[in-house]
Amino acid sequence: MKKITATVQPVVPEDWHRADIIAALKKAGWSVRSLAAEVKVHPTTLYGALVRPYPKSERVIAQALGLKPEDIWPQRYAARNHKPVLSQAVA
Repeated sequence: MKKITATVQPVVPEDWHRADIIAALKKAGWSVRSLAAEVKVHPTTLYGALVRPYPKSERVIAQALGLKPEDIWPQRYAARNHKPVLSQAVA
């Protein structure tokens, strides 16, 4: 009989919703447009990080909120930093 072993995946919190990120920026005194002007990029560059991975923009937004990008987008960073683990089959 074969022994079946299950690997338990760590539970990764969900990424913040884009509306929550925009609200947090507003609470911190920023709009996406004003933050983009501050770092001299087009506003769509920062908006891009709200819908898809964009590390540079993620860092800018996180810094404006006083957080790490991993705190705002934990699933993106978990996927980026995933290191597959190979285990030997137990007979």
